[in-house]
Amino acid sequence: MVNKHHSEAHHGGNQSPSKSTAEEAKILGEIAELNSKAIRFNKFKALLDSPIIDMEELKKLSWKGVPDEIRPTVWKLLMGYLPTNSNYRQETVQTKRKQYDTYVKQSFAEDRKASLDQALHHQIHIDVQRTNAHIKLYQNPRIQQALERILYCWAIRHPASGYVQGINDLATPFFQVFLQGVVEGNVEESDLNGLSDEALFEVEADSFWCLSKLLDGIQDNYTHGQPGIQRQIVRLRELINRIDTPLFTHMQNQGIDFIQFAFRWMNCLLMRELPLKSTIRMWDSYQAEGIDVLNDFHLYVCAAFLVKWSNQLRKMEFQDIIMFLQSVPTADWGDTDIEMLLSEAYLWKELFHNSNHLQATGGGLGGGSG
Repeated sequence: MVNKHHSEAHHGGNQSPSKSTAEEAKILGEIAELNSKAIRFNKFKALLDSPIIDMEELKKLSWKGVPDEIRPTVWKLLMGYLPTNSNYRQETVQTKRKQYDTYVKQSFAEDRKASLDQALHHQIHIDVQRTNAHIKLYQNPRIQQALERILYCWAIRHPASGYVQGINDLATPFFQVFLQGVVEGNVEESDLNGLSDEALFEVEADSFWCLSKLLDGIQDNYTHGQPGIQRQIVRLRELINRIDTPLFTHMQNQGIDFIQFAFRWMNCLLMRELPLKSTIRMWDSYQAEGIDVLNDFHLYVCAAFLVKWSNQLRKMEFQDIIMFLQSVPTADWGDTDIEMLLSEAYLWKELFHNSNHLQATGGGLGGGSG
């Protein structure tokens, strides 16, 4: 009998226990993840329900990602659009929305349209048509017109920089997050048929103010000659030389100039390199870091992004490197990929940020060790 049972266990049950163990482990892992998400959500909820919000605590929580359901409120707080004191929020938002409504009417009312800056409006119109062309939502005329108004109203109020191609991309994460807050289901697939003009206008106004705050923090990127971006590219070059000298040397030997790929990375904050959902997750952490230091942190994210492809790039020649970096394979990226990138960037920022080799003005490294 012992031998018979031993034989059955050996032949009939060998795969089943390991398979069921693997399934159990998977289920337990999923339960643990759900529990962890529930705990995080409750921490957010407790913070958001307090009369005056502890912003440092909110930033700490947000760095690791914000739950979809409360992201619109959290982003508005992180961007300084909503006051931390709940007593003033409704009044503040109403005032800001009315102010934006005035801006729109000053430019787009029927009796004012003749005085539109036609060249500016045409450029914005063309860029909006191309924005996220692969996503259904952004082909909707209501969305396109809203984005055009946001960008035009911003541009005429910022003559020092004016509108620069790429700012159109930066409006969309705010717009999509705030729109998701008032639309059922996947917002990217929505036809907005059930959405009132009033609700859409509120999304538009909130997006305008948050975009304005973002651009205030990086305006040097968009003034004449885009000096902020030029400095960032010099610093990225220096950083790669320190972090991954073999990659840096290979790119030098192949005649690669960093401006050939990194200009777009800085100008659009990597938005054209990543799925929009990945950008939204990344912006949770960007806003938690602080918009006033966004350029600094973004530099390290770009460095981590480039070094991620080091093994492939070091086997390529000039043309293949350029083609690869203009179409980086990130279409299947999820939150985990973004979180690994952010963690690596954070570690390098801690390691290098106060190094005298990497000043904002972009001093030369000279290949020395730090």
